[in-house]
Amino acid sequence: MVNRMQFYIDGAWVDPAVKKSTPVVNPATEEAMYEVALGSKADVDKAVAAAKRAFATFSQTSREERVALLEKIVAAYKARMKDIGAAVSDEMGAPLPMAEKLQAGAGLGHIMSTLEVLKKYEFEEQLPSATVVREPIGVVGMITPWNWPLNQIACKVAPAIAAGCTMILKPSEFTPTSALIFAEILHEAGVPKGVFNLVNGLGPEVGAAMSEHPDIDMISFTGSTRAGIDVAKRAAPTVKRVSQELGGKSPNVILEDADLTKAVTGGVAHMFNNSGQSCNAPSRMIVPLSKMKEVAAIAKGVADKTKAGDPRAEGTTIGPVVNRTQWNKIQDLIQKGIDEGATLVAGGPGLPEGVNKGFYVRPTVFADVTEKMTVANEEIFGPVLVIMGAKDEADAVRIANNTPYGLAGYVSAGSVERARKVGRQIRAGNVNLQGVPNDRTAPFGGYKQSGNGREWGKFGLEEYLEVKAIAGFNAA
Repeated sequence: MVNRMQFYIDGAWVDPAVKKSTPVVNPATEEAMYEVALGSKADVDKAVAAAKRAFATFSQTSREERVALLEKIVAAYKARMKDIGAAVSDEMGAPLPMAEKLQAGAGLGHIMSTLEVLKKYEFEEQLPSATVVREPIGVVGMITPWNWPLNQIACKVAPAIAAGCTMILKPSEFTPTSALIFAEILHEAGVPKGVFNLVNGLGPEVGAAMSEHPDIDMISFTGSTRAGIDVAKRAAPTVKRVSQELGGKSPNVILEDADLTKAVTGGVAHMFNNSGQSCNAPSRMIVPLSKMKEVAAIAKGVADKTKAGDPRAEGTTIGPVVNRTQWNKIQDLIQKGIDEGATLVAGGPGLPEGVNKGFYVRPTVFADVTEKMTVANEEIFGPVLVIMGAKDEADAVRIANNTPYGLAGYVSAGSVERARKVGRQIRAGNVNLQGVPNDRTAPFGGYKQSGNGREWGKFGLEEYLEVKAIAGFNAA
């Protein structure tokens, strides 16, 4: 039985300092499923004190000890994959097969890739007259979102453990159960008490207390740019490290010599994956102006075949978006796209046909979108694609970079050489060429207002390390 009314602090399940809770709503039914406890500054203080105590010993563990611990976590995680998938499906609406395979699988993948990095990582290097050592940064506060809950938890927790850090996790209040299962997994794997702590709560309370806490050495935050700015401001007086992965409005540049059907079909499907609730979603499709009608027709075909429905029903392609607030925001932006003159190719406002409850959004495609339109600039975070026309390759690159965001970019061309040329010009932390997916060992993170720092693989591990130069280390 998942302990939704308690927190995991110092290796045990404990009651909140103040009894307070919030309902967790199933977005497919709009009905409350259960309550989850909400924490306060007092709970954060307790968790931080436990993490600070544990750091004294855990930071001194050997590579071999941490490798063995991650191996135990992998084994315990594998045994709970179906539980995690079911929780994610119920709480944020992902179709059950996708939740089990991709949502739960992403978390497992990050733990396994971090394990492989740890086995080979060089924590020391010798310079002519100094030794450089990389040491754990200390106590880490982690604030994670609801859209890919286990992906974001695992790609923070695993490298922090690998580095020798201790931590406090505040998962999203919309998807608490998968995080609580994760805490059970770490407990079963034998993570020493105080190394991992979990406090559920709201951003303005628990998140703020963590960001401001003088005994937290680093904050790793994934969420909106607006919330990320608040975290950074609160963290500034204590000069703690702040690593952030924020919003995106990623361009998908399709050049005139690309395989149009393949590139457009893949781009639309990627956009609608996870109901469009991915920070790196290819939400701006930039195509030659001369091919706008052809592209729109292909995109409409994909949208019309995308079935929004019950996450546990066979044949469902996308589930609902996470909550009513998100649904209302997406509906307003769809209407704004219509009002500002974009061509509605598929979808539109309201619920999908045959659906009378749940936070479902019609898979929507706009064509003839110009750079000044709201839908071309705001992160919609729903299954809404905008198609923009470019005069030539240079214009496509200009449009791609005409955004305050810089998380991801996508390029399709007639040759990989041309795709590389354009990809190098896109100002983003991740660029995918010719439909090739991300490599979990490569760095993930953004330019500009999409954040700072990197996650995944070796680069993710290094976020949790301090660098120390020791002169005379090998002196006679």
